[in-house]
Amino acid sequence: MGLKFSDSDEPVGKRSSSQGGSRPGSVLPEPSTTLDDVPTETTPSTAPRPLKLAAAVVAGEGLVLAVLGIVEAITVDSDRLLLGVSTAAFLLMYGGGLLFVARGLYRTSSWSRGPAVFAQLIQLFMAYSFWGGGTKPVSVILAVAAIAVLVSIFQKVSMEALTDDPTKDHPVL
Repeated sequence: MGLKFSDSDEPVGKRSSSQGGSRPGSVLPEPSTTLDDVPTETTPSTAPRPLKLAAAVVAGEGLVLAVLGIVEAITVDSDRLLLGVSTAAFLLMYGGGLLFVARGLYRTSSWSRGPAVFAQLIQLFMAYSFWGGGTKPVSVILAVAAIAVLVSIFQKVSMEALTDDPTKDHPVL
């Protein structure tokens, strides 16, 4: 009536270890651990609201840079192959780095404060360089996002949440 996968008439999963548990087709006993016993890293964030805002903006910046990197990689022209590939790689790595930093901010890891501030200072200089002509709206968007992140990070509750605590500061990928 059905396919037979072993030389025993019992279902394969019901076989006991006395019937040759090491034979092909036998099933190992199920572990006694349940999902409730396994530690997870997906606990709710204890980050204050300003730090969550900073993490969201930094994550948005990272996503935009990653999308720009993908678009650059797709539209690489053979006349500028090396420039296109290196620009795409830079944008993808910078975007991925910002996403990693945003994750650190959301998890209140103290290591993430420095790279986040540095990236926002770079963004402020970029906003200044875009000022004037037809790129003024881009400049305003870059400056507002960078200032919002900096203000959020340097608020008292965010600074307290990001204090260096060796017991909670373990980067988990």
